[in-house]
Amino acid sequence: MTDAAPERIMALGHRAAMLQPETEPGPVRLVLYRAGRREREVDTVQEAQRAITEDDGLMAWVALAEPDREQLTQVARTFGVPDLVLEDALTAHQRPKAEIYHDVLFVVLRPAHYNDEAEQVVVGEVHMFASKNVAITIQHTDHIDLEAVRDRLEAEHHMLAQGPLGVVYAVLDRVVDAYAPVVAGLQEDIDELENQVFDGEQGASRRTYRLTREVILLQRAVDPLEELLGELVAPLDHPDRAEPGLPHLQGRPDEQAVMRTHLRDVADHGKTVREHVDGFRQMLQDIMSVSNTLVDQSQNEAMKKISSWGGILVLPALIASIFAMNATPGPEHHWVFSWPVTLTFMALSALALYLIFRRNQWL
Repeated sequence: MTDAAPERIMALGHRAAMLQPETEPGPVRLVLYRAGRREREVDTVQEAQRAITEDDGLMAWVALAEPDREQLTQVARTFGVPDLVLEDALTAHQRPKAEIYHDVLFVVLRPAHYNDEAEQVVVGEVHMFASKNVAITIQHTDHIDLEAVRDRLEAEHHMLAQGPLGVVYAVLDRVVDAYAPVVAGLQEDIDELENQVFDGEQGASRRTYRLTREVILLQRAVDPLEELLGELVAPLDHPDRAEPGLPHLQGRPDEQAVMRTHLRDVADHGKTVREHVDGFRQMLQDIMSVSNTLVDQSQNEAMKKISSWGGILVLPALIASIFAMNATPGPEHHWVFSWPVTLTFMALSALALYLIFRRNQWL
């Protein structure tokens, strides 16, 4: 297999790697549906493939959790997934995208979870294949529950009746909705950081850099969604321009209209998340700028105080050196009031400097 192209690699500073999970691969669930309603569950991919081949009214939903290379290859080959698509699915750290290979739709999503205690965004990966009567979901994260998505679809069977694209929509909707708690967690921590900066607490700059890194990580998962959803909605808006046989164009025009509406709703939610994330980037930049300004002001204030006290101390020393008060009294000191007058002058000059600096708010 050739190396993954650079544009297929998620820009997280990681090299592309073949999916080699540390744990044993999860089970494969194969459920057959007819008109959006569960008909039965089968045990092997061969049985599922034979069922949809013999009965065009059936759709198979194949769900894999942390599959290894052998397991994923077997499923892909059984259901006729092109080798190029399989290569993409075997390559980790993909950026979110939607691509069409002949009659197979391949979707990559990056669901996210926020660890409040560590202030860390954890990004996973979900792959999906959709063809005429097969939907394959591949879960590489435990932060999104695809079985809950299945339960929702089986309860709202009109969406599942849309076919494989109904599955794609439901997973997309769940992933985008899962960004909301991440955004809320980041918002709360950024608000705390803002108070920390203005209160002059230590560690604000370090925390700002850390949160900026987490926001960038989330941004890389969210930003491609606009293009991804555009790839899905465009053929529904202009079916006459789409390639024949695309999986998301199966069904009647009214079904296409329903799917278009739902996908646009997901696109709106994704846009809202993206706007929040972009706002976080700007807020953190502003916070860093304010923090640096406050640090500079603090340093300037410290230098003013040091310079002021230095001037107050230097002037009496200068007077003393002029009058040689550290030497044996000479003729100029024979006047009985010479030392008291000099000391009084030194004290008054120091007091005058203190009052001047205090008036100018240097002290």
